[in-house]
Amino acid sequence: MKYQNLKRYFAALGIVAAGFSANAQTKKFIDPANMDLSVKPGDDFYTYASGTWVKNNPVPAKETRWGSFNELRDFNINAVKSLVEDAAADKSAPAGSVKRRVGDFYTAAMDSVTIEKLGYTPIKADLEKIKQIKNIQGVLDQVAYMRTNGLGGGMFGLGVGQDRKNVNKYMVNIGQGGTTLPDRDYYLKDDTRSVKIREAYNTYMVTLFTLTGSTPEEAKQKAATVYKIEKAFAEAQMSRLEMRDPYATYNKLTIAELNKKTPDIDWTTYLPKFKIKNQDTVLVSSPKFMASLDGMLKSVPVSDWQTYLEWNILKGSASSLSSPFVKASFAFTQAQTGQKVQTPRWQRMSSLTDGTIGELLGQLYVAKYFKPEAKERMNQMIVNLRKAFEIRINGLEWMSPETKQKALAKLHAFTPKVGYPEKWKNYDGLVINKNTYFQNLRNASVWGYNEMVDQLGKPVDRKRFGMTPPTVNAYYSPTLNEIVFPAGILQFPFFDPNADDAVNYGGIGAVIGHEMSHGFDDSGSQYDAAGNLKNWWTAEDKAKFDAKTKALGEQFDGYTVLDTVHVIGKLTMGENIGDLGGLNAAYTAFKMTKQGQSNEKIDGFTPDQRFFLAWAQVWRGNILPESAAQLIKTDPHSPGPYRTIGAPVNMDAWYNAFDVKPGDKLYKKPEDRIRMW
Repeated sequence: MKYQNLKRYFAALGIVAAGFSANAQTKKFIDPANMDLSVKPGDDFYTYASGTWVKNNPVPAKETRWGSFNELRDFNINAVKSLVEDAAADKSAPAGSVKRRVGDFYTAAMDSVTIEKLGYTPIKADLEKIKQIKNIQGVLDQVAYMRTNGLGGGMFGLGVGQDRKNVNKYMVNIGQGGTTLPDRDYYLKDDTRSVKIREAYNTYMVTLFTLTGSTPEEAKQKAATVYKIEKAFAEAQMSRLEMRDPYATYNKLTIAELNKKTPDIDWTTYLPKFKIKNQDTVLVSSPKFMASLDGMLKSVPVSDWQTYLEWNILKGSASSLSSPFVKASFAFTQAQTGQKVQTPRWQRMSSLTDGTIGELLGQLYVAKYFKPEAKERMNQMIVNLRKAFEIRINGLEWMSPETKQKALAKLHAFTPKVGYPEKWKNYDGLVINKNTYFQNLRNASVWGYNEMVDQLGKPVDRKRFGMTPPTVNAYYSPTLNEIVFPAGILQFPFFDPNADDAVNYGGIGAVIGHEMSHGFDDSGSQYDAAGNLKNWWTAEDKAKFDAKTKALGEQFDGYTVLDTVHVIGKLTMGENIGDLGGLNAAYTAFKMTKQGQSNEKIDGFTPDQRFFLAWAQVWRGNILPESAAQLIKTDPHSPGPYRTIGAPVNMDAWYNAFDVKPGDKLYKKPEDRIRMW
């Protein structure tokens, strides 16, 4: 599940059991045909639960991985396709209507004939503008121009979000940036894979510079210039692990203080160029990075900055220009992920429609694909999970009553959101024309930027969704203290209204618990019930909690992904705690149901077995080795096989369900099992 830092019940505990219909009995929600029953669950629970499915479902050529998430995402993107194609074909939809705007956006995106004719014309004027830059102030002004005119950023990140220590107020956030490769390590390490990615990156830069008029020699020189600047940025950046510390990245500075750290940037006059006015303080995630950037403004020639800014426009536009640019962009993606063929255009453009005007498309999606019963059932399960979490907190042996009281206050303050926002964004003022694909994208980027900076000085909007309705994901926001479940995830294998409780609690129940647990993971636990970054722990309890996180980190450090590449326990800590806490809470809630208190088998499996098998089938999948190697550096989630086993091996109920004994490969002694939430 996605963990977001900047975005974002029933009368009694007689939890309602799922009704069984005739239709439910015709479908095997836990299908032995997907399993490998020749394997002992205590030796390899992942293969036992999913081995035959994994063997029979290789990664399709257009994908980088394939699993339950991808199957559901594939279903959803086809659902989106039907919506956008219908909207595009409906000539009767009135101008300005949701359907017309969605249809026009998709029509323009699929007009490859016009896109091919244009080549790189849509960015020619912007590339020319960069040539007119005369000095460092001109460089800085160009960065502001690009950011406010739909051409991306460069150098540093700038946004508006909640003040993490005063969450009722929006503030300007300034962060590190300036690089293109997925992680700073790709610039700093010389292992075989990093070198290979750098070579592919160089080829990508040379190709795009050549396509826009540079000679082969000029293109090589430009690529070398860009790489040198980006490497310097990478050297100044904090690592992903360092960035996980919310206190380390919370540096509130007055404009005068920031000016002292960056004497070559006068933020008093610079911020208004980003349409930001009347701000006396800002949050800076990495003052060290900003000081380093200031030094580079002195040491890097203006001509090199021009090349760097030219590259920023090229890389941000390439996938939306004519086919030579798109092919070059995909070749670079291919080198990083191993993807065999380009994703079909209809799929890319359907996703782009969702990513660009998701709350227009979302209205069409919810009307056709989201059933009110699903929302009702989901709300009921959230009530059940909250009660289960409360029971678990009250039962913690390692936590003092004082800290328990604060933890319960936070749990009770959670705001759940299910399906779609109460109030839709209508994108007032966003111009969408069915003949101007690139301009539509640029207009949407400008609209999104203006919407963001317009939040300054206004009350915090607690109604908005950080994901679009068709998204197969969920998230927890620490500053809003909310758990959010878009409509897209409320389908099998996570959820089915006809499934037995074991399947739904092992699926979406564990997802609900996972997002709740993010409020109590190593990072989220540093925010209080109101969402403020504020300690609510006693020193003794915090020390006990830290010892548990250390043990969990060591468990995941021991898992091998490729050759000698291991899971990074500290990077994946938040998600691993989410899984451990979430699956425990879901199991507690499940045991309150009628089925959870019975031993009646379905398709040969007990209720408890079905609960854990439902969890396992969510995480089954295959992944290309190139993608696996990249994600282990950049993704805070552990790989699917280790999410499957990482939480269950710490749960007594799993051992009992599958009769796991000493001598089995996954066996952990009871005293070694990590009991956290």
